[in-house]
Amino acid sequence: MHAISPRQLDVFVAIATTGSVRAASERLFLSQPAASMALAEMERQLGAPLFARERGRLSLNDRGRELLPLARELLERHAEFARRAQGTATELAGEIGIGASNTVGNYLVGELLGDFAAAHPGVSLRLGVANTARIAQGVLDHDYDVGCVEGPVTHPSLEARPWRDDRLVVCARPDHPLAAKKRLRREDFAGQRWVLRERGSATRALSERALAELPEGTTVLELDQSEAIKQAVIAGLGIACLPEVAVGDAVHAGRLKVLPTPFLDLRRTLTVLLHRQRYRGAALEAFLASL
Repeated sequence: MHAISPRQLDVFVAIATTGSVRAASERLFLSQPAASMALAEMERQLGAPLFARERGRLSLNDRGRELLPLARELLERHAEFARRAQGTATELAGEIGIGASNTVGNYLVGELLGDFAAAHPGVSLRLGVANTARIAQGVLDHDYDVGCVEGPVTHPSLEARPWRDDRLVVCARPDHPLAAKKRLRREDFAGQRWVLRERGSATRALSERALAELPEGTTVLELDQSEAIKQAVIAGLGIACLPEVAVGDAVHAGRLKVLPTPFLDLRRTLTVLLHRQRYRGAALEAFLASL
């Protein structure tokens, strides 16, 4: 077998990331035939396909998923070799794929990325936003180099590092009957109508733990975005547990009111996820240090 070239690895990783030869060729500033040829030659040298081809889209097969983290590591080590050979003053470059759960991706993205992006403009940041379960799976599948999620994640292949504290609050419309009470008790929540996040989200898991400490109510709606839940509460459809960072604007504008619930523990820790087998090059280490 002839040596696999860095260009072939670049094409392989780009196609795995984008899902198509066309998008990969645009990212790498190659012609589409050149990208196709590089992938075909790499698969010929390996003696096996790396992708399943279906309706014009390429998705990694088992062999491709096994080789993708190794390909990324080789490319990062090659770039690190060149950077060190040129001296430590050389600017960091490359790409970091970051998966963020909904609260982080929608309300804390500046805090997550801002300092690093300003300090290292040569590094491209690719951000994907989904619920905690999907981000954790994305890190496991090497779709993301790092994840930042709202809930606890336990998996033998994942390292979880605490990032920052966060908490949920129970909120309602200002004209809701509970909003008029100066001191709320658990029993005041009997029969209340709740708007909840979808299953698989960390916000839903913490909300369910809180609701288990309250009298039975009714779930009237399940939504997959905190912003949609906020609008549903403003519209009077029910009450909800939402991240404090997500409701500040609506509370300040008088469209929502936070209900005091000192009898509920709604604190949580936001977590950074890393694959234990993922090579951590200079760019990724610098990103982790920025957190």
